[in-house]
Parts: sequence; C-alpha cells; structure tokens
Amino acid sequence: MDRSSRNRLTEKLLPQFSGATLFDAIGRAVCGAGCLPRKELYEAWEVARRVRRRFRGGRIVDLACGHGLLAQVMLLLDDTSPLALAVDRRLPRSATTLADAMNAAWPRLQGRTRFAEADLEEVTLHSDDVVVSAHACGGLTDLILERAVEARAKVAVLPCCHDLKGADLGGLEGWLDGPLAMDVARVARLRSRGYRVATQQIPGDITPKNRLLLAEPG
Repeated sequence: MDRSSRNRLTEKLLPQFSGATLFDAIGRAVCGAGCLPRKELYEAWEVARRVRRRFRGGRIVDLACGHGLLAQVMLLLDDTSPLALAVDRRLPRSATTLADAMNAAWPRLQGRTRFAEADLEEVTLHSDDVVVSAHACGGLTDLILERAVEARAKVAVLPCCHDLKGADLGGLEGWLDGPLAMDVARVARLRSRGYRVATQQIPGDITPKNRLLLAEPG
C-alpha cells in the first residue's frame, strides 16, 4: 500500500489493518471514520512513537494540528499525559468525526483531547508541555519553535514547505540545499537558546519532507 497517498482511508481498506498491534487498531479506527488522508495516519504514527521514546508525560500541545490525530496517538502511547490540546487556525469539520471514532475505540481518551480554533500566537504554553507539530507549513514551524522556547517546553517538529525568501540559512546555502540549510540553522538557534537537540527521520516513502527535530531545555 502506498503510504504517501492523500486518498482517504475508508472501510474498504480495513483488511490492511487486521493485525493485533496498536498501529493496526488505530488504522481500523481511522478507516471507520473515513475522513483521514492515508499519509496523515503514517506521519502521525511515525512522529508520535519517536517523540514518545524521548519525551514522556506532560500536556500534549499539537499546533497546526489538522485532524489532531498526532495528539491522540501521543496520548495512546503514554497514558501518563493528562490531556492533549489540538490547535489550528481552522479545524477540518471531520476532526470531530475522527475524534469520535478514536474515543469509541479507546474510551479512556474521552474528554482528554480538546480542540481549539485559534491563532498559534494565542495559545498559552507551559514548561511541562510537549509541543508537537507535523508539517506546519513554512514559517509556522519557526513560530512553533519560538513559542516553545519562550515557555521552555519540549518540542518536536516535522518541517515542510520551507519558505527560503529572506530566510536565515546560517550561511550554509553554499554547501547545503536551501531546505536542509534552513533546518540546520534551526538546530543551531535552538542550541544557542540552551536546548538539547536530536535529529531523526521518518521513512521517506511516507513523505520526502521527513526530517524530525526534537529539542528539550538543557
């Protein structure tokens, strides 16, 4: 199955998720909801499990959240987080459909994922939060990193849609292609603000924009 497809997962694809793993169970819930692009399931899973290996507990704050699946998977992978806040400037109408399907499959999620339509600048963050974002376009990634640093919160982002016009590339554009130079410069800025940084990749067959940046205060 093409994991990068933007086609919606529907009940016709339930046989693809017939196993006994947590991922298969999430896949079945998503297929039942019938509203999520296939690649978003795989992106959310691959990001969440890498983040949870490093960052446990805390309130989850999923910024530029789309359907909010990343926030909900983060809760499933570590039940010590009390709740998740999923924020976007405009939430898809089907975010509620997906949340209902997830709550039906895991009743312990009931009431623990809160959705909000708001500008990302308006979200109050705390030092014990785990801030996550998968494919916040262009400058939104930098805004999310800055907001997390201001709060001294842990943060993990999967950048995309790099806007190179007027960007700080750290003088690296002579050696590195523009998007990679931008991400390296982001790492350097985080380190200069006292953050410990780890860099990983999710599988490239899901998305070519697969660089995952994880950072926590030193």
